[in-house]
Amino acid sequence: MTRTPKLLATSDLHVTYQENRDFVAAIEAPSPDDWLIVAGDVGEKFHDIEWALDLLRKRFAKVIWSPGNHELWTTKDDAVQTRGEVRYKQIVEMCRSIDVVTPEDPYPVFEGSAAPLVVAPLFTLYDYTFRPEGTHDQVSALAKAHEAGVVCTDEYFLFPDPFPSREAWCESRIVETERRLSEVDPALKTVLINHYPLVREPTRVLRYPEFALWCGTERTADWHLRFNCAEMVYGHLHIPRTTRHDGIRFDEVSLGYPREWKPRGLTGARLVDVLREGDPR
Repeated sequence: MTRTPKLLATSDLHVTYQENRDFVAAIEAPSPDDWLIVAGDVGEKFHDIEWALDLLRKRFAKVIWSPGNHELWTTKDDAVQTRGEVRYKQIVEMCRSIDVVTPEDPYPVFEGSAAPLVVAPLFTLYDYTFRPEGTHDQVSALAKAHEAGVVCTDEYFLFPDPFPSREAWCESRIVETERRLSEVDPALKTVLINHYPLVREPTRVLRYPEFALWCGTERTADWHLRFNCAEMVYGHLHIPRTTRHDGIRFDEVSLGYPREWKPRGLTGARLVDVLREGDPR
């Protein structure tokens, strides 16, 4: 009996941590025909990102990557000191050199389900519109976050160059991504992959609600409906779980930091079968 290929997903591997790095080194494809989605935050340093994605590509038939915020950081101890869009483009070119699919490449079609699925890695960033209660604009929202002592490290390491701000870069990414998604054959279902959830609801369970400011944009709230989505895959929140929005399954597939996964008793990286329980359509 022929085995149907699987579409697997993970994110937030954070290979800077040796225990996470060991987990990634041990990942094997259940079958050589399986695909792997990596929904961002592989690591902060350019060569760590390359090491992990190259290793995974050698073990899976196809690897699809969406950038997280950590890949875009420029830290003082990284040998690659480029910033902003230039850094992102360098990572894209590195991925292409090792045959890893990025948001800048044609969306591949996965044939292992009941019907073909367009697997679409996205890169949207955030624009501070997931605001805390009692705030009415970006200024008041950020002020409340600073007052609460909840400020994402992006504010210090994620540079938007050449854009004047991260929200301006987000705007540019939304326009380009909407254009790309609008060109997909509307008869085909999609698997949408983004480091951030496309809707705000998953952030409602954050221990520190102010952190939602750095978790997405209201501009993508209807994309799972507009673009014929069968499944949405994301990470970033480090709260691995499955929810449904408008009847569509959203999977948060992160590994997270050792202090987070150790209490859950994990003994290896978590790979989520996107098409488990049959086709999510």
